[in-house]
Amino acid sequence: MVKIRQRIEIVSSTTPGLSSMSVRSREATREALSKYYDDVRITIINTLSDLDELVLRRPDLVFSGMSFVFDETTQQKVWVSGHLDAHGITCTGSGQPAHDLERNKHLAKQVVINSGLRTSPFVVITRGASQLADTSQLTYPLFVKPTNSGGGTGIDEKSIVHNSQELRSKAESIERNHRTDALAEQYLPGREFSVAVLRRENSDKYSVMPIELVAPIDKDGNRVLDQATKRSNEEQIVELVDPVLRAAVCEHALAVFHALGARDYGRIDIRLDANGIPNFLEANLIPSLIAGYGSFPKACLLNINLDYEPMLLRIIDLALERKQATANQHISPNSFLEIVPSLSGTPGPV
Repeated sequence: MVKIRQRIEIVSSTTPGLSSMSVRSREATREALSKYYDDVRITIINTLSDLDELVLRRPDLVFSGMSFVFDETTQQKVWVSGHLDAHGITCTGSGQPAHDLERNKHLAKQVVINSGLRTSPFVVITRGASQLADTSQLTYPLFVKPTNSGGGTGIDEKSIVHNSQELRSKAESIERNHRTDALAEQYLPGREFSVAVLRRENSDKYSVMPIELVAPIDKDGNRVLDQATKRSNEEQIVELVDPVLRAAVCEHALAVFHALGARDYGRIDIRLDANGIPNFLEANLIPSLIAGYGSFPKACLLNINLDYEPMLLRIIDLALERKQATANQHISPNSFLEIVPSLSGTPGPV
């Protein structure tokens, strides 16, 4: 097979907290893409200087595995996608505004609320505050997690709190161990879904692919998708076949995806409230891309039989589409769903 003449750099970081792509993920991505492209390399970006060196090389495409680096001088975040966009270099996935929201869960939730979409009520507990934020508008139990971390970081059996003392203890734990604020939101007791969103090539339509995630029951009888469960890949994956619920979950996920300004692909997490209504939990716009691991590849395979390598190639092709598009041919954010059969034969949005 003749390989496509493109230089693709897979961008990741070895600095804790910067990379959304693990060593295993970037190596698997490089191995898969190298079958089709003649120059695929892994580039480690730990500093703004590293990012500027990447800009000078001007690769044909950057496969993004991280959101930002810190400017060594100002200690301010420099968003990778925004920096590359400013220098005319195309990267996979979403742009800077969407990544900013993704990395600040409370801001993402507020944007969702402002868009008239459902998410559980919340407060932010600022680290170092002398007293807790006012939770009088919320009803216990609450769910508490870091405002700016993914992959289940900071989530454990103590994330569900039933009173102010437990809330303070969990918030202090997040501050101590993760040096960040805590998000306390109304606990949603229903089923949880991870929804992969992937634009179709040469189209403004999206494949919207839900899977149900069922975590093991902990000692308190709760099912919490904590960091240990996600890392060990222990959660059970269940196809969502009920046509009414499937449509509701997919429509909500796609609406949130657009409200956040996301593009091309990403993952939207949804949980049902006590009345069975879908609510937005959080977004991951650089989801784990390892065959057989992580919700995004599993959802692609289960819903539309899109295997690992074709999935990666689709993400590349979508970015190259944007690169070739002219200024007046941008993809419209006003996409819509089509109801088509799922693999099980049950109608569902994809």
